[in-house]
Amino acid sequence: MTDGLGMGDAYDATVGRIKGPGGEKARLGMAALMWISYSERPLKADELCHALGVTIGSADLDVDNVPSIGTLLACCQGLVSVNKEASTVRLIHFTVQEYIRAHPELFSSAHSTIAETCLSYLNSQQVKGLSAGVSPGLQNTPFLEYSSLYWGTHARRELSHCAKLLALKLFDCTNHISTKILLEGRADHDYRVGYHKSYLFSGLHCASFFGIVEIVACLVEMESCDVNQKDCIGNTPLLLAAKNGHNGVVEILLGRDDIGPDKPDMLGRTPLWLAARNGHEEMVKMLLGRGDVDPDNGGYLRRTPLCHTAANGPEGVVGILLARDDVGPNKPGIGGQTPLWCAAANGHEGVAQILLGRDDVDPNKSNIASQTPLWRAARNGHEGVVKILLGRDDIDPNKSDIDGETPLGRAARNGHEGVVKILLGRDDIDPNKSDIDGETPLWRAVANGHEGAVKILLARDDVDPDKQDDLGRTPLSRAYECGHAGVIALLRSLPSARPSTA
Repeated sequence: MTDGLGMGDAYDATVGRIKGPGGEKARLGMAALMWISYSERPLKADELCHALGVTIGSADLDVDNVPSIGTLLACCQGLVSVNKEASTVRLIHFTVQEYIRAHPELFSSAHSTIAETCLSYLNSQQVKGLSAGVSPGLQNTPFLEYSSLYWGTHARRELSHCAKLLALKLFDCTNHISTKILLEGRADHDYRVGYHKSYLFSGLHCASFFGIVEIVACLVEMESCDVNQKDCIGNTPLLLAAKNGHNGVVEILLGRDDIGPDKPDMLGRTPLWLAARNGHEEMVKMLLGRGDVDPDNGGYLRRTPLCHTAANGPEGVVGILLARDDVGPNKPGIGGQTPLWCAAANGHEGVAQILLGRDDVDPNKSNIASQTPLWRAARNGHEGVVKILLGRDDIDPNKSDIDGETPLGRAARNGHEGVVKILLGRDDIDPNKSDIDGETPLWRAVANGHEGAVKILLARDDVDPDKQDDLGRTPLSRAYECGHAGVIALLRSLPSARPSTA
């Protein structure tokens, strides 16, 4: 670069020097650049060294093939360094990554090579001999974790014939240690909480989890394959594919005459439920295209796909579900939460607008605690949803929950100043309505030290600053009890305020 060359020219020259010696040094240098550039997470130094010591297809790991990190750094001509704090290897500058991505011919089959290396490692006698019943120390097998967690990710992106054969060979090994590492490291939390005694997880489960279409297509043609087999926590291959958004795998599985498209997991969640929750629109359409899928199946908690989707916010899926005549737009879960309630609670304005665009959606339908969608949106400070709900002529802005607390009272208690302002902008709002303990919105704001909310409330002429709770405590006396000096100053500036009558 000091000779006037550009960054690309400098990297061309450096790569040329890496390749120049040929032989093992050139192989190690280029392989290290490939792994660092295409790995799914930063690799530790010993992970990279052991990965480069693997002979693809070999049944044994030869420790004599593992290079030292010093050797690797020398082979990379200064393009690679080690982060001393994290012990990870990295490219010396982000422009090296940009250069490599701009020259795909350097590593034309990076993902398939990485997948083959990971699978060769997992199929080695040394790894197959490890017990899946205990957590292994990784000192002697430092590449075990990465290869277990990510071989399938690389294989999904680029699957060679060699990688396919190595994967099928891995699936022939029962109770492999990589299954435990995968389920505890990357899969659903339920795998980690002790609901199982063994890691029942077939090759079809694994391929469906990763979304490797070619391997799934191969496995389902085997005579011994059970496409509806449940793993250790009740997941079928279809459930795993639906959960992770693998459309190609779902299409293959749904093409089977013996598939159970509505089979739930241990919590009653169906493939449609999981696909809808995670916003997989095309998959939802595929599943709804079958006559044997119940679009309103809410599982054990009776929370329908629409309800849970509304809580998560994918508007496209909400629209697809609402287009069905057999989907109940007001159908509540076990706690009484309707789809609108769930959308309001999580601040999903677009979903709330879609639901309120229907004539059959009740905007005041509350949960079992008598909390309306407006109450919940106010509680969580979702100003946009509050405005949308208040735009309805049939909304009740003063409807209290089971404890007599209004949306205004809850917003004031939580210090949501924007929501307090919006609610007080209504002519039909009651700013002094008390809950079952006689505590007004002002009293609640004072008790929690929310000076901004207190100022907003006190700006109203019809707010009573001296209204006592059921124990005879005024807002000012409560402020003294809680030691909120700023609030005390605000209240003492009012001519009518008195310390206490209790």
